[in-house]
Parts: sequence; structure tokens; C-alpha cells
Amino acid sequence: MFDNSEKTDIKELGEFGLIDHLTQAVKLTQASTVKGIGDDAAVLDFTGKKTLISTDLLLENIHFDLRYVPLKHLGYKAVQVNLSDIYAMNGTATQITFSIGMSSKFPLEAVEEIYEGALIACNKYNVDLIGGDTSASSQGLVLSVTSIGYADEEAVTYRSGAKEGDLLCVSGDLGGAYVGLQLLEREKQIFLENPSIQPDLEGKDYIVERQLKPDARGDVVELLRQLEIKPSSMIDVSDGLASEILHIAKQSNVGCTVYEDKLPIDPMTYETAREFGLDPTVCALSGGEDYELLFTIPQSDYDKVKNQLDITVIGHMTEASAGCHMVSKSGKVHPLQAQGWNAFK
Repeated sequence: MFDNSEKTDIKELGEFGLIDHLTQAVKLTQASTVKGIGDDAAVLDFTGKKTLISTDLLLENIHFDLRYVPLKHLGYKAVQVNLSDIYAMNGTATQITFSIGMSSKFPLEAVEEIYEGALIACNKYNVDLIGGDTSASSQGLVLSVTSIGYADEEAVTYRSGAKEGDLLCVSGDLGGAYVGLQLLEREKQIFLENPSIQPDLEGKDYIVERQLKPDARGDVVELLRQLEIKPSSMIDVSDGLASEILHIAKQSNVGCTVYEDKLPIDPMTYETAREFGLDPTVCALSGGEDYELLFTIPQSDYDKVKNQLDITVIGHMTEASAGCHMVSKSGKVHPLQAQGWNAFK
């Protein structure tokens, strides 16, 4: 994936030289950033707000495969998956720290690509890069991102606020990232068997991008504010829709009924899943990495969302004793089961 023909050994710069080199393009835009990179710690000021903090760790060959993940895309995705957690709290993301551990096989130019992707994400989401760390790693590439943001106290949305009768909504469409991953894995296997064969991803741009370059849904948080909707609960869809629904149900002590025919699945996702012999519904429920927002709203807010193309009502919350179920297209009722991502399997 990376051209090593003209490389600069990081040892020539040293750790502090590397940090200076990588961060020279960093510009601060947030009023809440009092001090960014350049001292022992950053200084932030969120006057009168609740501070939101989230951290993610991404490990080579666990969370990503460098045989088909471009380094720039990796840096971008590492930032946005973390910002997604801030948006899932109904907050505004404002800063990140970005840390990287790498082996000696990575030249300076490779690390530059990762940081370039990270800074593209920072610029897109209007967040400041305010710190981080670099280290040698004997276990492959390691990325760690911490995101910081804020929200008014009354605006913070937890997983535990859903009420019986609330509508269950999701943004965007589902299953695309998982089906895109299947496509990339297939092309990787073909390449490993015959390196002369070039990857065939023609016409599949959308689902490949859903896997390699997903976008956190800060725009949906802003849309909900404009619609004057305060979700009663919210979570981002990182580990699979079914898993996230069960998180909300458990923490809110409610049940849920989801309707299969309401699940938003892009036609390309649907068709490609079928090509792989996969059930598109299973991909939507268990695929993960869509980074859409799953949230509940009072029924009284239905008229506000019914004509929003980017928000789909997929079910409703019930009493806890009723459990969590999906009603299939044929009308059969099935228990909702989480089969999504588990980092320890």
C-alpha cells in the first residue's frame, strides 16, 4: 500500500523532531482551546458546559489491515470513529489527541500520510489537534485517539433515557461498511493468490468508502437541534445495530420492537450482500462500523422527523418484560440477538 522507494528513516529526526515535524501544520480554531501542542499538557476552557471525553485504540491486524487500508484513510477513520462517540452523547466535538506507535518498518513519509488523514478529519469536523504521543512499537501499528467535546447539561444524552412508547430512529443506512469489508477481504485473497491481478472494486465505491472512510454524524446532531428534538437516548452504531439496540434497552430498562422492512439499506449494500450469499438484514443488524446514530424520541416528535430523508423510524420501545424482538417482512416475530463485533473473539 505504501511506496518505500524514497523513504526517510524516523531515527534521523528522533521523537521530538518527529513531533515537531508532524505538528507544524496544526492550526487551532476552537475558542475553548487555551493551549494546544507545545507544553506539558493542553489547556481547555469549557465555561458553563459539561465536558465529554472518549478514547479509542486501533491495533494493526485487529482493527485494520494495511494490505488494503490506505494510511491516509486510516488516519482519517481513527479520528472520526472517536468523534462519533461525542456526537452520540448529543455533544459538540472540539479537540482530539492523536498518539501513534509504529515499528521501524515505517518511514517518515508513511507517518506523514497517517497524520495528513487525521488533519483532514480535524478540518472537516472543526476540531483542534491539541496533543498526543509517538512511540516505537514491536507489535505493529498502534493508534490511540482521545476526543473531547462539550454539551449543555440538559442536552447531554445517555443510553439510559429511553421510555416505553418512544420511537426508535436511526440515521443514514446500515450494513454498508460490513459488506464493503467483505469485498475488500475477497480482493485481498485474490491478490495474495495471484499478485498480478488488480483489485476489482469498480462500481462499488459507496460501500468501500463506508468501510475505509466513514463519516461521523455530527450533522445529524445539528439537525436534531434545528428540529428542536432532544433524544431520550442515543448511541452510535459501531458494533452492529442489534447490539446497540440491546445496549439502549438494557440501560433504559425497556424492551423494543424493530421492523425488518423499516431498516434502511442502500441498494448497493443489498445487491452486493446477495452476491456474497449474505442476508442484507443480517448485515444491517450485525455488521457494525456504520457509525450512524441510533436514538429514541417521544412519539410527540414524530411529525418533526417523518419527512427527514436521513432519519428512519425503525421501531418503538416497549415494556421491559416484553423483551427485544424483530418483526420480519413476513410478519414473524424473532428475538433480537447481538452478533456484532467482539474485540476479544
